[in-house]
Amino acid sequence: MTEVNQKGRYGKYVNAIVVLVDLIIINTAFGVTVWLNECLRADADLKALWLLADMAYIPVAYLSSLTAGRRVVQMESIIVNSLSAVATHALFFLAMVSLLDIQTMPWSAYVEFYGLCVLALPMWWMIAREIIKSFRRRGRNFVRVVIVGTGDTAMRAYSQLTGDEGFGFRVLGFFGEQRPSDSSLRYIGDISKLESFVRHALVDEIYYCPSSDDGVDTMREVIKIADDNVVKFFYVPSVPKYIARSFDSYNIGNTPVLSPRHNPLARGYNRIVKRSFDIVFSGVFLVFFPLLLVPVAVAIKLSSPGPVFFVQERTGYRGRSFRCLKFRTMRVNTQSDTVQATANDPRKTRVGDFLRRTNLDELPQFINVLKGEMSVVGPRPHMLKHTEQYSQLVDKYMVRHVVKPGITGWAQVNGYRGLTDEVWKMEKRVEYDVSYIENWSMPLDLKIIARTVINAIRGDKNAF
Repeated sequence: MTEVNQKGRYGKYVNAIVVLVDLIIINTAFGVTVWLNECLRADADLKALWLLADMAYIPVAYLSSLTAGRRVVQMESIIVNSLSAVATHALFFLAMVSLLDIQTMPWSAYVEFYGLCVLALPMWWMIAREIIKSFRRRGRNFVRVVIVGTGDTAMRAYSQLTGDEGFGFRVLGFFGEQRPSDSSLRYIGDISKLESFVRHALVDEIYYCPSSDDGVDTMREVIKIADDNVVKFFYVPSVPKYIARSFDSYNIGNTPVLSPRHNPLARGYNRIVKRSFDIVFSGVFLVFFPLLLVPVAVAIKLSSPGPVFFVQERTGYRGRSFRCLKFRTMRVNTQSDTVQATANDPRKTRVGDFLRRTNLDELPQFINVLKGEMSVVGPRPHMLKHTEQYSQLVDKYMVRHVVKPGITGWAQVNGYRGLTDEVWKMEKRVEYDVSYIENWSMPLDLKIIARTVINAIRGDKNAF
């Protein structure tokens, strides 16, 4: 048992090492900035600036240790947290320089300094994460876990805890009135044996997975054992598999509330980040849009009589309709709001067929983005008729509308775009849209944008 304790103890050095390397990166970046700027080397306040650059890392250390110390974290979250750390450092650094009235650096030097940090810090955090996971797979930096419960909920918890050895969970056994259904799992006994085992096996965490037979007294007893032995207690609610893979938790007064639909964009900070990106991205594009608009408009006018733009009512955020803009790709017809385009649709013009295959017909929707009706990335908006039809046929269809629709989306870059002549195609599209909503992050948006551009260059067989 002593050997187990010593192996687990190595984890206390993880956060310290990550923080130390963070400081080395910041100091190296500042040193390179000084070397690149001759004026800084002669600046009398250089030492004070350098000291403040190190002091501004103090609030960043919390983000660093929090990210490094978490056992289950997605790589996208690591990138977002590391970029947030750089932004936090800049905020504190500039605030202290201003408050102390220290002779500041030229703005070009700040750009160089934080440019280096933006490149180096996320890269180091990603590398550190892989090193830590490799370290854990070798049997180091683990936590000792016991599971109270032997039912379906306990089996799901066990599967998640042991699904990746890099998380560093070592499940020592199960406690409950009955043995686990899997005979290969270690069954220690009923609750009466829990406290003795927790003390002698140096357990770090208890996961309580109640069955229908457990009463309030059982959970109270387990919590008391955890408190008396300074062990972390986690309650795993018994939730049907089909509801959701993750929850958002809230408090209404002193009452905890679980929401079965995880939506990162329900948080104000994330909405601000996404909206800011939409404004900047669409604003920059629309500055150069006239260079594209003129030749496309001429080509559309020469292809067939009618307007340059096609305006259609589509379902948007929270089910509200909006006027979605596109370049017109068809001859003016009476079926445009009810019948989808097909591969050899006779309504399409030759110019329109090219615009559709290259996704250029969607570009006027950047105006919708700037107006706040759409986002650059999100579930594609559908015709009102399709919303009415598929909301009755496809489970979770209306969940797509808890975020703004997008010019491109996760379903589209995974091949589910274009004609939905069979219900299963819409079901797959909705599946990808809901997955995007529940796992949103800015790196995911950037990935979708990059794949959209690549698909447009390569050509998409479903683009017609």
